[in-house]
Amino acid sequence: MTGAAIQVRDLSKTFGGGRNLFGKARHEIEAVKAVSLHVARGETLAIVGESGSGKSTLARMLVGLEEPTSGSMLIGGRDAGALRRSGPRAFGRTIQYVFQDPVASLNPRKTIREILDTPLTRLCGYEAPRRRARMQELLHAVQMPEDTLSRYPHEFSGGQAQRIAIARALATEAEIIVLDEPVSALDVSIQAQVLLLLRDLKNRFGLSYLFISHDLAVVEAISDRVAVMYFGEVVETAPAARLFTDPEHAYTRRLVASAPRIRKE
Repeated sequence: MTGAAIQVRDLSKTFGGGRNLFGKARHEIEAVKAVSLHVARGETLAIVGESGSGKSTLARMLVGLEEPTSGSMLIGGRDAGALRRSGPRAFGRTIQYVFQDPVASLNPRKTIREILDTPLTRLCGYEAPRRRARMQELLHAVQMPEDTLSRYPHEFSGGQAQRIAIARALATEAEIIVLDEPVSALDVSIQAQVLLLLRDLKNRFGLSYLFISHDLAVVEAISDRVAVMYFGEVVETAPAARLFTDPEHAYTRRLVASAPRIRKE
């Protein structure tokens, strides 16, 4: 798709294979099998499926944490491999990743100022005055107080820590954000706050989201389209409204039937 934020074609990932130290053949596991999908600019595409369906492996390949076995990926219209080879600045200013566990994703030995300073220095190359101003902009965007900068990750609740992790992802002004189960570790009331924040940030900054989740109630609340993964394959892709009212694949029907529903309002 021309101009897509993310374009994936026949992407596969196999783990194992070969032989172990004792010469015994290792079993191959196809975690992702010939997946093709796209995320339009300004869109939220949710990837859903049960644990082990390949969702997180797909996300990790997109951000360079796993190498694909085969297939192609375009990120912001550029080949993902070429983009990574051009240097961390180009890649980090195009796509960012938000992890499932917000506290574990933040270095416990660094203050929030130091955590935000790293991408602003290494990926953006900002001088000190611009870094200070950008930190204030980021805190305002994720609705965190100014004294956040002098504190450490353990001083924050899970919801606050995830806001900080989102601020870090926004620091480079990347327009593509991969969110891997970003609210699954949070209480339900806090989930709603973070989802509203993500929706506001998307609209304000023109972001494109790939949103990984096993929680269909969360997905229904935030997504524009949904891709359903089952044993490493995408078995159905549809606009969210249609998928939740008229799913086509038998697996999707089982998922939808088993999920609690929440009102989007």
